[in-house]
Amino acid sequence: MGNEKVESLSGWQTGVNPFRRNQTGHADAEPCSIIIFGASGDLTRRKLVPALFNLTVDGSLTVPFDIIGFARRDKNHSEFRDDMQKALDEFSRTNPVRFSGLEKFLMSISYCRGNFDNPEDFKALAGYIRELETQRGGPPNRLYYLATPPDAFPEIIRNLKKSGLTVDNPVTEGWQRIVIEKPYGNDLKSAWMLTGAVHSVFKENQVYRIDHYLGKETVQNILAFRLGNGIFEPLWNRRYIDHVQITVAETLGVEGRAGYFDASGIARDMLQSHILQLFSLIAMEPPVSFDPEYIRDEKVKLLRSVRPIDMDNMQRQVVRGQYQNGSVGGKSVLGYREEPSISENSRTETYLAMRLEIDNWRWSEVPFYIRTGKRLARKITEVDIVFKAPPHRIFKQVGIERLQPNVLGLRIQPEEGMSLCIGSKRPGQSYEINPVSMEFNYSTSFGIPSPEAYERLLLDTILGDSTLFAREDEVELSWGLLDPVLKAWENDPSIHLANYEAGSWGPHEADILLSRDGRSWRDL
Repeated sequence: MGNEKVESLSGWQTGVNPFRRNQTGHADAEPCSIIIFGASGDLTRRKLVPALFNLTVDGSLTVPFDIIGFARRDKNHSEFRDDMQKALDEFSRTNPVRFSGLEKFLMSISYCRGNFDNPEDFKALAGYIRELETQRGGPPNRLYYLATPPDAFPEIIRNLKKSGLTVDNPVTEGWQRIVIEKPYGNDLKSAWMLTGAVHSVFKENQVYRIDHYLGKETVQNILAFRLGNGIFEPLWNRRYIDHVQITVAETLGVEGRAGYFDASGIARDMLQSHILQLFSLIAMEPPVSFDPEYIRDEKVKLLRSVRPIDMDNMQRQVVRGQYQNGSVGGKSVLGYREEPSISENSRTETYLAMRLEIDNWRWSEVPFYIRTGKRLARKITEVDIVFKAPPHRIFKQVGIERLQPNVLGLRIQPEEGMSLCIGSKRPGQSYEINPVSMEFNYSTSFGIPSPEAYERLLLDTILGDSTLFAREDEVELSWGLLDPVLKAWENDPSIHLANYEAGSWGPHEADILLSRDGRSWRDL
């Protein structure tokens, strides 16, 4: 544990974010301890500590707080602080050297060595946290962040309770919240079991299941864009929208995650979490208010309305694929089965395309096409709302056989923004209508950098705002949709696994998925 005294972070005088004020003009956040389990891993150094630092620099987090890392590696406070300072130099979006409070921020960081399965280590951690809380003053507010492999979640939760670090009365004793990284289970049954372990210690309103996609500006803006613009809200339905495409494409292979990925596949890794969250926000009904529970209620209603996959005709609705050797960005790459640590007989999918339908009044007969994969032609995440083409008999009289549909594109990454594709007459004597694009880009339009996703999500956990976090029933419904497909793949090796060349947009079978309906994937 070490015997160093740690100074609590307090008194930041960098201003308060006006979007984080309550009616009295003060920040809603309260002083707290942020305990990161698995603190020696990449997530802590690449995302969590830089996010907390940037929130401090921006003035979004002005209250006193302490960051306590807990992991197996043998370090002391000074060594861990040095590691985090190097992490800020490498990964922070703001320059640490220019921040006058850098030293004070670093002094808020400390480290406790321990094993996740050792109750005595948790008792020592509890004593250390209470010492810091005494120095800081105020109620013992604690945020527990599980930045560990999923198999460690239940053990950590049990030992938190055994050590007395959780309390039953947050009103008088301070609040306790737990943040759980994905994957939240690997099927419906394991998700149920994990929920049972979590709820044996924490109430549902204390649980924050994090998905970094929901912290991205474009994702947060979906509801504002849908509901805050009179020209789009009336069009958001089956009468005007022909279909919706959701693309989450990566150029990378499995890199250093071969063990995890080969056991999970792209469906578990991307569809159950990121993609179904995007899908829900695009398709859900307007909530009564922006109260977190109202928004999550509508997402649950939407997921309940999704038509189950017809397992007798699954291959007409679902395409899975696996990349072979090819070229990405001008560089030759190995096929999936040739990657280090991957079996030459692996049938794990690296690509998934799916056609979903929603059985409700708004979306009846409007298909949602989803595709995601590794080693594709381009790294991009985009939602495309494809509107129905206007009647064009009059245009045939001037030789125009087909008009391009209007498309609203919501770009999640790499450059967050939006585009609207409209038809416009080409200058000249001939009558030609060509598609033109109106573009909006966050980085250039507002003149300020967008916060990292983890910044927004971490601040929301400290504020107690659960809007962008999945609720228990949401997780179970998403697994319930995917589970039959996963089990069919596992139990029937004869189900087709399509091959595609690395650097392409996926297997030919994915194109057929849309061409059966007279449609095609958007060029991205």
